[in-house]
Amino acid sequence: MPDPVPEIADLFEIIRTTRSMRRLKSDPVPSELIRKILEAGVCAPSGGNMQRWRFLVIRDPKVKETVGALYKRALDEQVAPRYRAGEPAPGMSRERFLRLLDAAEYLAAHIHEAPVWIVPCLEGGTPMRTSGSSIYPAVQNMLLAARALGLGATLTTLHLQFEQEAEAALGLPPGVHSYALLPLGYPMGRFGPVRRVPLADVVYEEQWGQAYRDL
Repeated sequence: MPDPVPEIADLFEIIRTTRSMRRLKSDPVPSELIRKILEAGVCAPSGGNMQRWRFLVIRDPKVKETVGALYKRALDEQVAPRYRAGEPAPGMSRERFLRLLDAAEYLAAHIHEAPVWIVPCLEGGTPMRTSGSSIYPAVQNMLLAARALGLGATLTTLHLQFEQEAEAALGLPPGVHSYALLPLGYPMGRFGPVRRVPLADVVYEEQWGQAYRDL
């Protein structure tokens, strides 16, 4: 097992270096670290403080293989062809965009090997546009907590391309839906600063399209 990584104290440094880590080692993750990540998740807000979130922790190889096969099928059949034929994401060179896609394809081929999955779900109600506000803050808290603990993770939703089959394989009861899948493990690569478009390209002031002056 890799040596423990000390927790990072600076929240903004954690935010700046929480990259999607898609290449993960198969080394087991101590249960106490998973507990810390889950505790960070339930510290998040939810609509009306109803806390209808449910978090399914998956270590069972058979479940991971079944859902992982659906995940890989979604990437191979739907996502990868569209991305390879399309334009790079904003602010990315074609070469860097293809490296990102290579990492996504690696994850699809090896996602079942990640030692732990956390599947964030919501219980009750019909999923709608605002439903994510009650689960994705918890997801982001967990991603930041994983980074602070030296664990790699990524937020992915490709299994939802085959939602019924995936949720059946996960054993979700009626009225419960998954909103993401977080594979967790020690990263093969290094954490580093995220790369995003400049603030000036995405922040407006007072009205749409008007430059924000305080950048």
